[in-house]
This record gives sequence, C-alpha cells and structure tokens, in this order.
Amino acid sequence: MGVTLIVGGARSGKSSKALELARRHGDHVSFIATGQARDAEMAARIDRHRRERPEAWNTIEAPIEVVSALARVTSGDCLIIDCMTLWVSNCLEVMSVTDIEQRAVDLATAAARRDGLTIVVSNEVGSGVVPVNRLARTYVDLMGRVNAIWSEVAATMLVMVAGRALEFPAPTVK
Repeated sequence: MGVTLIVGGARSGKSSKALELARRHGDHVSFIATGQARDAEMAARIDRHRRERPEAWNTIEAPIEVVSALARVTSGDCLIIDCMTLWVSNCLEVMSVTDIEQRAVDLATAAARRDGLTIVVSNEVGSGVVPVNRLARTYVDLMGRVNAIWSEVAATMLVMVAGRALEFPAPTVK
C-alpha cells in the first residue's frame, strides 16, 4: 500500500487529513501517538485528538520508541504515525542528531516495507525565519532532514495549507 507523508504548518489540517484517509481505508487502523502531556495545554490537545479517533482503532503511545511500536502493528492494518515533529523533539532530549537521523531512516524503511498503508504526519518548520539560537536551528535543520527521509519512501506526499491538501506524487527514478 505504501507510505503517505502529510506535511504542513501548525494547525493546517494534517491530523484531520490523516484520519480521513485512514477512515477511507477501512476498519483496521493502528495509531502511533508520539505526543506527551507535559503541561495542561498539551494534555488538552492529546485528549481532543483521542476523541477524534474511533474507539475501535488500536492506539500505541510511543514518544521515542516508534520503531519498536511499528513492530507491534498488525500486518495489513492502516497505520497513522502522528507526529514526527513531536518525535524529533522528544528524541533531541535523549540522543544525538546522528542517532535521530539513523532512527528516522530505520523507521521510514520499515514503514515502506509494510503490507498496509502508512500515513505519517509531520510539520514543515523550515519555511520561516532562521532561529537565533543553536538548539532551535538544530531542530529546524533536523526536521528538514527527517521530512526528506520520509519523502524519499513516500508514494504520495500531501502538503496541507489552511485545511487544503496539495498532492505531490512520488518522484520518478532516474
């Protein structure tokens, strides 16, 4: 079935589009959530996202260990990973940029080999001003690389802008 990458800015409709695609796919859906409720606002966001998903869907909380979570997903299930943005942020607290990039490659490769559709949500954070501090620049650069890693394996990429999706097909092999 392949990988569909959904990228866009904050609140652009990425997660809603992922849910829509998964609902069209059928009843067997797994959801890997990378968010952590570290404050009340984030807890409310997570709760809202949980309520948007059908109860029958299998949810796996995996703030960092997404590769091992992927191994627990039933073959053939539609899978949503939401989102790479929070995953990278979580990983930056405990591992090097090089290790994160390698894990992103491992995860994207494993997802591309799955029998079922994999829908990956990620923010496009590099379209703004270059940040003034080193950590923020590192994060923006790393997100660009992680998104590019996913783009390489994606059969389809959707860019969300103000709730609308622009579709980019997979690049042709030269």
